[in-house]
Amino acid sequence: MEREILLTGIGGQGVQLAARVLALAAIHEGREVMCLGTYGGTMRGGDTGATVIIAEEPISSPPIVSRAWAALGVSPRYWPPVQAKLRKQGLAVVNGDLFEAPAAGALAVPANRLAVEAGSPLAVSLALLGAFAAASGAVGLDALIHGMEESLPPYRRQHLPQNKTALQLGFAWPGENPAAAAGGSSA
Repeated sequence: MEREILLTGIGGQGVQLAARVLALAAIHEGREVMCLGTYGGTMRGGDTGATVIIAEEPISSPPIVSRAWAALGVSPRYWPPVQAKLRKQGLAVVNGDLFEAPAAGALAVPANRLAVEAGSPLAVSLALLGAFAAASGAVGLDALIHGMEESLPPYRRQHLPQNKTALQLGFAWPGENPAAAAGGSSA
């Protein structure tokens, strides 16, 4: 079975990093992965998105999908077109600190607060990714941490402890089994 995950936000929020971390985590767990990043017309403040496809067998979906199993929204600014692609009963995980009125059934995670608690307000996308992984069962926490460690370039290695903590805090939020609360399932 293939699982399509869409990520969206504003350039500079770490959407591409989160997609890469998710893709590497799935690879680390022995799955097939396809990852495609898209960028708007500006470096900071424009739209940025990514599609990650995770499967147990060779992938047949193209990297551009019309329907998705799950979606992560770091910012509400470019969320509507992504939300429209979400399948009925799909999992939506959004940054509850920025989304004023999340879609019904969306898991609204206080990602900004969790990132600050982790020691880095820049780790919002990773806190959200941690919560998504816990809610969906798509990948485990150890694989996420491994993927994050592989993703950071040498000039960003000083952020490893805060990024790891952001993933852990997101994965632990809300402290109960979010997969049951969100209706998530394994990939």
